[in-house]
Amino acid sequence: MSSIHFVLADHFDNWIQLNPLSLTKSIAQLRIGILTIQVKWELYLQSKVGIKTCVPQLHKLNTWEVKQGESYIFINSSFLPNKALLEKIHALQEGESLYASGTLVANKVTLGKTSFEKELAFEDAVLQINHPWDIFSLNAQALEQDFELLCKGRKSQAVSNTNTIIGSPNQIFLEEGAQVEASILNTSTGPIYLGKNAEIMEGSMVRGGLALCEGAQIKLGTKIYGATTIGPFCKVGGEVNNSVLQSYSNKGHDGFLGNAVVGSWCNLGADTNNSNLKNNYGKVSVYSYKQKDYVNSGLQFLGLIMGDHSKCGINTMFNTGTVVGVFANIFGADFPPKYIPSFSWGGSAGFSAFELDKAFEVAERVMERRNVPFTQNDKEILQSIYQTEQKK
Repeated sequence: MSSIHFVLADHFDNWIQLNPLSLTKSIAQLRIGILTIQVKWELYLQSKVGIKTCVPQLHKLNTWEVKQGESYIFINSSFLPNKALLEKIHALQEGESLYASGTLVANKVTLGKTSFEKELAFEDAVLQINHPWDIFSLNAQALEQDFELLCKGRKSQAVSNTNTIIGSPNQIFLEEGAQVEASILNTSTGPIYLGKNAEIMEGSMVRGGLALCEGAQIKLGTKIYGATTIGPFCKVGGEVNNSVLQSYSNKGHDGFLGNAVVGSWCNLGADTNNSNLKNNYGKVSVYSYKQKDYVNSGLQFLGLIMGDHSKCGINTMFNTGTVVGVFANIFGADFPPKYIPSFSWGGSAGFSAFELDKAFEVAERVMERRNVPFTQNDKEILQSIYQTEQKK
């Protein structure tokens, strides 16, 4: 009998609703809490997990090969794992599908043989990301789950006595090579996790939860409010509240970032600020790639959503609920529009197209500084996004 292969599958409605963050990634590659969704499932399942994307531009990200007669459990990549869900998935029989609140979570199939015969309901609580703002809204719960998953039964590296700790020191975990000196660490509102070789510089004030992932850096005198995730090799300064930076992005200077999600390879210029609350304290409207219009987020606090490779100049001001696509370059005085399409170059005075060859030159320079190759796959994904944008 063949072994079971686990595959995280993107569903188109989820994927488009998570644009612009998912324009360049599978949903499974998005980070919430400490880990990406793919890594969470691999740790829970104790197995390698494949990726199946749902749009042609991302098919080269697929990590599985269809084989007739092989058995698979396909898992909706927008769901986050927990122990109860894991038990239900392991118990699935051939041809059974598991649903939560009417949404398909997982099904078990043998390719070329299976007919779906039975639908099962999952009644327990489960986390699912349906919109970009869910990533910061659910970040506290995801971070606590990941902290328990990664740190239970393990011993943290010692925390220097130059720091002031408020709350339980057992809620602070430092991986090998992580450093924090002369800072205030408050775990009363959530755990604080420092990944391998991560660093919190002197004079910083951190109120958990915080995930500072591998190689990431919090700069001198930074103020962090939870629940915040600073992804691998990001650099952050100034004031940050309930925000998630995916990886290799910089907010290296003063300025406020709140209730925000920033993709990979982004850079926020010095004194960049985003509003996260309307003057009338109303619910925030935000651009939806699915609806191609503004929708009510249902949130009172919502700041900036920024896709991969986008950048802004010094003193940039983002209005409440601003959505920025992939490879936008924003600069100039006054507030830019609340929706900035991919490959836009400009600001409040207007935009022109960020030409593809120039964008590629920037990406190559930026990624070379971090010793990360700008691959042919990267180029083809971005070229597809560029061509789609030019047709609008």
